[in-house]
Amino acid sequence: MGRPRKPNPAAQKRLEVSNKYDAAGTGRRMKGWMPPSSGPNKAITGLQNIRNRARDVVRNDWSGESATQKWVTNLIGVGITPRLKRLPSGPRKQELIDLWDRWVQVADADGVLNFYGLQALVVRAWLDSGEVFVRKRARRLDSGMEVPMQVQLIEAEFVPVFDADTWPGLPIGNKIRQGIELDRRGQRVAYWMHREHPGEGTLAGMQNLLRIPASDVKHIYEVKRPGQLRGVSALASVLARLRSINDYDDAVLERQKLANLFAVFITRGLGGDVDIDPLTNLPIEMSGGEPLAGLQPGIMQELEYGQDVKFSNPPEAGTTYSDYMRTQHLGTSAATGIPYELFSGDIKEVSDRTLRVVINEFRRFAEQRQWHTVIPMFCQPVRQWWTDAAVLAGLVSMAEANDVAMVEWAPHGWAYIHPVQDPQGKALEVESGFRSRSSVIAERGDDPDTVDAERAADLEREKSMGLYADPTGQLDANGEPVEPPEQGDTDGIDDEEYAAPPNAELLKQFAALAQQMNAIQAALMGQKSEPQQLVINNHIPPTLVENKVETPVVNVAAPEVSVEGPTVNVAAPVIENKVVPAEVQPVFNVAPAAVKLELPARKTETTIERDQYGNLVKATQVEKDSE
Repeated sequence: MGRPRKPNPAAQKRLEVSNKYDAAGTGRRMKGWMPPSSGPNKAITGLQNIRNRARDVVRNDWSGESATQKWVTNLIGVGITPRLKRLPSGPRKQELIDLWDRWVQVADADGVLNFYGLQALVVRAWLDSGEVFVRKRARRLDSGMEVPMQVQLIEAEFVPVFDADTWPGLPIGNKIRQGIELDRRGQRVAYWMHREHPGEGTLAGMQNLLRIPASDVKHIYEVKRPGQLRGVSALASVLARLRSINDYDDAVLERQKLANLFAVFITRGLGGDVDIDPLTNLPIEMSGGEPLAGLQPGIMQELEYGQDVKFSNPPEAGTTYSDYMRTQHLGTSAATGIPYELFSGDIKEVSDRTLRVVINEFRRFAEQRQWHTVIPMFCQPVRQWWTDAAVLAGLVSMAEANDVAMVEWAPHGWAYIHPVQDPQGKALEVESGFRSRSSVIAERGDDPDTVDAERAADLEREKSMGLYADPTGQLDANGEPVEPPEQGDTDGIDDEEYAAPPNAELLKQFAALAQQMNAIQAALMGQKSEPQQLVINNHIPPTLVENKVETPVVNVAAPEVSVEGPTVNVAAPVIENKVVPAEVQPVFNVAPAAVKLELPARKTETTIERDQYGNLVKATQVEKDSE
């Protein structure tokens, strides 16, 4: 064996470099990219500047306002409503629903919005500023409010961003981080707030901060990193881009203004008369650069010798302006999580199927924000506060408090993209058992119990007014059963004098007659015979196996038999048939009748004759030698 080769240090180093991520390198491509390794709270240094710029974009830029408005509309709509799913339907459940609906109108501590309007304002403040605080404001029992509690929205500036390990009024062992007081376990126990908004020009010094217990405050923001204490505006990642886009847009606008300054200059050679105006033959009067002649449509002007006309060449509008702006706002819409078509209203070259896919993806993101942020951080805590206040006021008992607080929240339903295909698809899901009617109704933002009650009320009203239309045709306009129409006489026969027996009963009579004839033949010939197969007009009748019709009474008299040589003549029996009409149709199981007659070296043929009504007239049986 040879000596082991020593590894090449240069090759080993290249191998180590090649096994790393390109983004982790520090070579020529990445040497200028040195982001800081800040923690989740250190990274939001300068949070107030982000808030100010985000609000400025929303105030003065259509893209910022569009992004905020579209999110508020899709997350809240007309409101996210609660449903009492744990309580049975009845008067008590309706009382609690009415109690909540009355409180909704007075929920705002500022006296401006109702509870569902506060939901929309919470989302707007959260997206603009990155966060918003909600404070419970308890009221006195003698305040005149049925449920003595209201909700106050507080902007992010009320909680200053500062850190402190010691502070006047701070319990020992607790600390303040980003204006939030944490205990030794890192749990939020209080919020330190200004008495008034610091941006209103009032004196709001740090020495006048109030300590508000965390049980009375809810902090609404979107957590992007574990351990993140404060929220950042949703527009933070595109603020710099939007600033550059606005600067470019302003430059193009100014260029278009210059392009409208169209001017014509007339130049004069040295040989011309400088004292006489060649256009008017009048002495020249200079008044500070006024044009020599106005431009008119279709004018043809002759110039003197030595004169020339020069037109100004103003800048043109950029031919790639629209494409550039569209590309930039595609990035803006992607950063805000809104489809470009909804963000800008531009649906050029977009098919309905593509738009459906885009909208469905956006709605999944919207539902995530509803159930991860809006409902658990705002709606459900407020419902719990309301239940506690109702219990203290004696309007809700302790036994039902938990069921009243734990409601099912129903966001405002999405509109159908296709008003025909979408409902048809949901109906097929219900009919196939893939989902329930209640889930379809709840998806629309409605309460299944309320919808069913409304349908029942509508049905009763239609019946009382004679407007009901039964799709099966079995009920009339008043909801009463419809009597079946009488069947007319179409065969020309008096039904009272003659009632034709059912086919099954007639065949049964023929089978009984054949058995009697077989028995007579066996007695005459002294032979043991088997049942003969009954043939009627070259057709083997079926045998009745199961009949749900009441069996009629049939009396068949013994036939008269005469023997003339090898021929047996059987007289037609008198059949007395009494049929009891039945409402249920008979059920037949068709099977050939096993009737067979064997005689040594003989062949028997049976012929049966019937009249026009199907009555048996004559039955003849002839026995011949077999060939």
